Amino acid sequence: MTKRKFGLGLSLVLAAGTILGACGTNDEEKTSTGSKDAGTSEAKDFSIAMVTDVGGIDDKSFNQSGWEGIQAFGKEHGLEKGDGGYDYLQSTGDADYVTNLNNLVRRDFDVIYGVGFLMEKPIGEIADQRKDSNFVIIDGIVEKENVASVMFKEQEGSFLAGVAAALMSESKKIGFVGGMEIPVIERFEAGFVEGVKAVDPSIVVDRQYTGKFDDAALGKTTANRMYSSGVDIIFHAAGGTGNGVFAEAKERKTKDANANVWVIGVDSDQYEEGAVGDTNVTLTSMLKRVDTAVQSIANEALEGNFPGGKTTTYGLAEGGVALADSRGAIPEDVLAKIKEFSDKIAAGEIVVPETVE
Repeated sequence: MTKRKFGLGLSLVLAAGTILGACGTNDEEKTSTGSKDAGTSEAKDFSIAMVTDVGGIDDKSFNQSGWEGIQAFGKEHGLEKGDGGYDYLQSTGDADYVTNLNNLVRRDFDVIYGVGFLMEKPIGEIADQRKDSNFVIIDGIVEKENVASVMFKEQEGSFLAGVAAALMSESKKIGFVGGMEIPVIERFEAGFVEGVKAVDPSIVVDRQYTGKFDDAALGKTTANRMYSSGVDIIFHAAGGTGNGVFAEAKERKTKDANANVWVIGVDSDQYEEGAVGDTNVTLTSMLKRVDTAVQSIANEALEGNFPGGKTTTYGLAEGGVALADSRGAIPEDVLAKIKEFSDKIAAGEIVVPETVE
């Protein structure tokens, strides 16, 4: 079969907005939800920051994508890292969330992001206490006027990952490694299982939750058991724990160049994570465009249009999820099949469930 680069990445086209003229003054006042008055905003007087969950900004996944969005906004507007520009605080455990959010409020950042479902409750708590500050919760919903909620239809992108895995698997044994068993990861699982089922209902997906997003060693042992049982493709939705899945696949490929082991990455394009000499074990990645969503909301807030009290959900139709370029690993006939499913989901002809049925 002829191979070509995977061109299914659906770019997230979000309204970034035109930055208003620099006509503000230094004594601009904030609105009741904390955003600066439209028409007087200046990028140099605007700052954003984020609090990570336990994965950290180098998890090569969800937190990293959020931080890339923060940095992109800073670069777009000539801001520098630190107070008055852009920054982040890393959490080492649940107890850090409220403390870190409060610290960023005290440092007077205009928009503060909490990345991850686990930050839903802490953001709700801080939003009540700090009504003049603006917050954004990624992967959660907090119904408060000074909080913008961002959700993704992970199940739609994961469905395509399942289709790709089912069509590419030689052993007809496929694996899913999840982090914590929470709604967002269950959406990844549900979509993936449905995608596999849509191609071949006889394929059984070995599904394992590690309970952690920051334990690469645990991810490696979980992947080891799967590959040893005959699984040839593993899709991980486990943050930093998923780095261990890559480590196991690469180790096997290093020992045996003909080993048929693949990994489907998550959130960011994890192609580089799968490099083994001149080859690569990354089949594709399920992209979740946290970076672009972060940048888009920051631009809205800069213009005085902070979407407080609203929930914005990004799926295939909105370009919020997609599959990454496989760099030739997926042949053209398989790509065509994946595109058929993608078009049907985007058009509403296929509705992907959020939980495993």
